[in-house]
Amino acid sequence: MHPFTIAPAIAARVAARCGTPHPFARLDPRHTALVVIDMQNGFMREDLSHAFCAMAQHVVPAVNRLAAALREAGGAVFWVQNTFDARCETEWSIMQEMATPEARARRAAAMSEGTEGHRLWPGLDVQPGDTIVPKYRYSAFIQGASDLPERLRALGLDTVLIAGTVTNVCCESSARDAMMLNFRTVMVSDACAAVTDAEHAASLTAFHLQFGDVLTVAQCIAGFRREAGIAA
Repeated sequence: MHPFTIAPAIAARVAARCGTPHPFARLDPRHTALVVIDMQNGFMREDLSHAFCAMAQHVVPAVNRLAAALREAGGAVFWVQNTFDARCETEWSIMQEMATPEARARRAAAMSEGTEGHRLWPGLDVQPGDTIVPKYRYSAFIQGASDLPERLRALGLDTVLIAGTVTNVCCESSARDAMMLNFRTVMVSDACAAVTDAEHAASLTAFHLQFGDVLTVAQCIAGFRREAGIAA
């Protein structure tokens, strides 16, 4: 997985603003959702991919571990699927304009519902009680992207753990928007994957400075197991 540690200077700035370097280190699992972003064949299989992230396969065990621990502690797991449909051509035409015709065709082929690329990676531990949510923008929380915010609120979930791929695009976009919709938001550093270590680190650092917390899988599990009274 990506090597990442929070720089002491960054931790100090967060602590000066929040009173602690980890404002969400204590997590109530009954009000917490793990939101796993775009862990699909179309990002993780090079033969199908329009935007391949080799590191994504390596964070699968961490994602599965966090999902299992949160379920055990009483939380909820949501698997978000990047999805292409005809609306992308008109409602998100700027993104289309920023890609070549060949790139647009690859994205449509990889991300359309019913395709092999759109499917979740087979190594993910998706359970019957989990929820699968399609999204139509980078962020799962921006208006028009999905109904995820409404689903979370309907279940009384006010805290979001962001995992998946890629760290600095769909994960960070979702995390920032979740915070601005008034969800306590954590980016899980070792359960997110980017194309490069530098992009991963820059994204997590920028998020931590202003938008929310950055924790490891182990820190998340310790946080909500402690709250739930479950032995680590």
